Amino acid sequence: MTHTARRIGRSLALVLPVVLVLSGTLAVTMVPWADTSSSQLVTASAEGVSTPAKPRAAHEVLRSQLVGELQQGRQPDDVLTHLQREVNRRPSLAEHCAGIARALGRAAVEAYGPTKAQSFARPVCDTSYATGVASMG
Repeated sequence: MTHTARRIGRSLALVLPVVLVLSGTLAVTMVPWADTSSSQLVTASAEGVSTPAKPRAAHEVLRSQLVGELQQGRQPDDVLTHLQREVNRRPSLAEHCAGIARALGRAAVEAYGPTKAQSFARPVCDTSYATGVASMG
């Protein structure tokens, strides 16, 4: 009888886990997990949620600052001098100097008109300021 008991034990050892897994799976599928009644729905809202601002690159901050100075009435030649000082102080800004100078040229045209804005042109970042003025005029 030991041989028969051993055979039944092996069969149960193989069949029992399968039966347990299947019964567990069936039990889970029978539970009403997805109740769609309106009282059960939870919605997320972004209202009132504060997200931290993305850090801006140094050249973007400088561009905004200098254009702001022009818009507040500071003379373009003073702003161009400020740009040149910043590029000399932080050489990493040199690759962005031309783009900043063009933005200043466009802002100067909006503030002073093309003729007066062109009168402030200087060789800061090559001729990028003048290019910015010309693109608007």
